[in-house]
Amino acid sequence: MPRKTAPIGLAIDPASDVPLHRQIGEQIRRAILERRLAPGLKLPSSRQMATELGCARGTVLQAMDQLVAEGYVVAHAGSGLSAAANLPDEMLVWPKVAPRTPSTPAAPVLSRRTAAALAPQTIEETFDSSPIAFPTGQPDRAAFPFAQWAKLLEREWRKPAWAIAGALHPFGHPDLREAIAAYLGMARGFGCESGSVVVTSGMRQSLSLFARLTLDAGQEAWIEEPGFIGTREAMAMAEVEAVPVPIDAQGFSVAAALKRAPKARLAVVAPSHQFPLGTVLSLQRRLELLSWAERTGSWIAEDDFDGEYRYAGRPLAPLRALDRTGRVAYLGSFSKLLFPALRLSYIVLPASLARAAEQIMAGTSARASLLGQGALARFIADGHLAAHLRRTRLLYARRQEALLAAADRSLRGLLEMSPDLGGMHVIARPTPAIAPTFDDHALALAAARQGVSVSPLSACYSGRAKRHGLILGYAGTREADMPAALAALRSVVQDVIGARH
Repeated sequence: MPRKTAPIGLAIDPASDVPLHRQIGEQIRRAILERRLAPGLKLPSSRQMATELGCARGTVLQAMDQLVAEGYVVAHAGSGLSAAANLPDEMLVWPKVAPRTPSTPAAPVLSRRTAAALAPQTIEETFDSSPIAFPTGQPDRAAFPFAQWAKLLEREWRKPAWAIAGALHPFGHPDLREAIAAYLGMARGFGCESGSVVVTSGMRQSLSLFARLTLDAGQEAWIEEPGFIGTREAMAMAEVEAVPVPIDAQGFSVAAALKRAPKARLAVVAPSHQFPLGTVLSLQRRLELLSWAERTGSWIAEDDFDGEYRYAGRPLAPLRALDRTGRVAYLGSFSKLLFPALRLSYIVLPASLARAAEQIMAGTSARASLLGQGALARFIADGHLAAHLRRTRLLYARRQEALLAAADRSLRGLLEMSPDLGGMHVIARPTPAIAPTFDDHALALAAARQGVSVSPLSACYSGRAKRHGLILGYAGTREADMPAALAALRSVVQDVIGARH
């Protein structure tokens, strides 16, 4: 018996600033979450939807491709598309009332130490000298338009505004915060007010600030295992106990986390492209995590690691775009997108925490450098960031292909690499023949002496159970330099492995 086809009441507004494919995708996503489209129900064909909406079929296909990538819609060979059937029941109800706006946030539940520190006050006022192959987390500096950047810097500081040269708001340059909020609305699909955007000097500062706002010293926070070393360091700075939760094929698991630390009230996750494994958090896991935060009054720190660099389809929608109760803080960094010395990151706080964060930051000297903030604001507002990301997406996709092809020739029989749909690095894993004696720390040190920078995978684990491998960043390495660097790496692996036999 053929499956019933769902009737969908869609409407598009060609005059809207929101692209047509995004309007279509958002309406279908809401219909699924509100259960107006029952799980498993077949969707009309793309041709039928295009005819009813009066738009190009390619526009509908673009919306459907994104929904399939996010897990809301399932493709069936020969029988079209249907609404996903495996979403958690408790999340399949979209709120019937409009969510609170940032101007009227709910009263926050702060950690005791944050509440105690608040005063009744108002606020008025890789150290490398030359290019080296395969560094982790390094963009291609040669691809950055420094000439344009210099003009923006000069314009900003030739005659700075009175407030900018004086007592700046602790959250950072107002124009940059406005530009970030606008950029996230267009590029990452969620709205926020600039008053919730905090410019920081790096991801560690962003995470530490959020942990101090929401947890007391000694409380537990879930972190990913393996994961970014800086996450552990940020939790230590905030005097919070980090509890590692193993990552599986679907990413972070709330069920596994609850078994390890049921009283944890903060989860630090990288759902778009987990570091270092590159895992994308499945839609079901995303909804389970949001449900946990909503149900228990807990918090989520979303590190949008490599979220801008996805080489197949559009970047996946972040958790923040699904957050309906203000439990998610969104973290991003410009240092990896533009150039490392910029040292500018940001955190979009839940609106309910913004006022407390203002008072806490007003009493600390740990703030991001002001020097490049105004130029970066103009860089974003004038469209240079979007153009730079378009160029580097193509560039980095080619470089990943070049690295995998060259590695297949140079490292066959020693190290194995797999393609990744996003990110700026790949993992080289030892073949079964050499795995028993493979020491990634020793190999990384030996490779550095030969002018090749690789990072040990085992360093990303905080527990005793570790896996060994080498992390190779390709974004900042020219294709022409890869064969010689891989030949040197092969020699190092052979020498180190040979010495152990």
